[in-house]
Amino acid sequence: MTLRVPAGDVDSQVGGRLREIARTARIKGFRPGKVPATVVEQRFGQQVRAEVLDGILRQGFDSAVRENDLRIAGNPRIEPADAAGEGELSYVATFELMPEFGEIDVSKLQIVRHTAEVTEADVDRMVENLRQQRGSWTVVERPAKEGDAVDLATWSQAGDERLPAEGEERGTAVIGSGVMYADIEKALVGMKAGDSKTVDVAFPADWRVPQLAGRTAQVHLAAERVSERVLPEVDVAFIRSFGVRSGELSQFRADIRSNLERELKGALMGRLRREVGEALAASFASTELPPRLVEQEARALAQAAAQGAAVPDEAHKAFLEPARKRVLLALLVGEVARRNDLRLDPRRLNELMRLIASTYEEPQQVIDLYRNDPQLMQGLQSRAMEEQVIDWIAERATHTDQTLTFQEAIG
Repeated sequence: MTLRVPAGDVDSQVGGRLREIARTARIKGFRPGKVPATVVEQRFGQQVRAEVLDGILRQGFDSAVRENDLRIAGNPRIEPADAAGEGELSYVATFELMPEFGEIDVSKLQIVRHTAEVTEADVDRMVENLRQQRGSWTVVERPAKEGDAVDLATWSQAGDERLPAEGEERGTAVIGSGVMYADIEKALVGMKAGDSKTVDVAFPADWRVPQLAGRTAQVHLAAERVSERVLPEVDVAFIRSFGVRSGELSQFRADIRSNLERELKGALMGRLRREVGEALAASFASTELPPRLVEQEARALAQAAAQGAAVPDEAHKAFLEPARKRVLLALLVGEVARRNDLRLDPRRLNELMRLIASTYEEPQQVIDLYRNDPQLMQGLQSRAMEEQVIDWIAERATHTDQTLTFQEAIG
């Protein structure tokens, strides 16, 4: 789309904005309201001109979209055109259109709806996990057993190669934790401080140490110390350390249950989102999607996977398929909401906001943060609306119910 803007309109608006700034600008060396126009122009002219031009172009683009009844996907890219008429500025807006989905009959979708609940056994397991996290280690003189920590020195011989080439490697292995290779951890059972032994270990081809991968080595173990884990009692002090001021076990367990139920709710929604997403992706597999939108999503996925590291320019290509599914789901969710006049339920938004806030020590501060930050609130509204539409689709789709345990659901 070509956008033409009279240069005089831009100059007029820029001049008006600069005069407003001149009345209130505080610049060192000048009294308020007495800053020369040339100084105001030098200091603010470029920024103001860019803002004015952006506003005019966006307004013109939006007006043209409405007049031509276009449904765009994503944001337009607006760039200066090569040629412009006398007294005007010319720009070209490049944009993508929403795909033609045709009929969207959600009743034909086949999905599985998973259900689960938090049981007392799940609460018991979490209490035990918290005890493990707060556990301490005490040195013992007896032979090591499952769950004990063994401080040890090791070296390995694989053919003519010794690892390390000189000396020994020292570390601590908790028997049964899986940090060390399973055969090595098993060999530690029964060893006391001062014991040593050599075991033959056949390492898999994908072992993390390249020199040992796919080879059989003689691993020399020397136990230096054996410690057992001592778990704290679930007493008043332990309970209060988790923010339960009363120190009451019943309140502690109730808080744990509430946290587990919140985690479970998120996990079940994630499963439902995947079920609905896969069903929609299969039904609309042949739909042509906006390529730039898919590429942008793929690049975002690649960047997230890199966790802040530099991303090669072509890395996003490995993420095109999941990006396509994500874009397709987002567009379809929006289309279903539009066709069925679905509106965001404020109660759902508040529930989601409280749910997120409850994971922090000061929930009200988090709620206030969302309410005072339009960008954060917009993201929250989008997430709440998507979940609302996903639920709406799932209720009308052909579905079968499958009951899971809590552990299966969050897995």
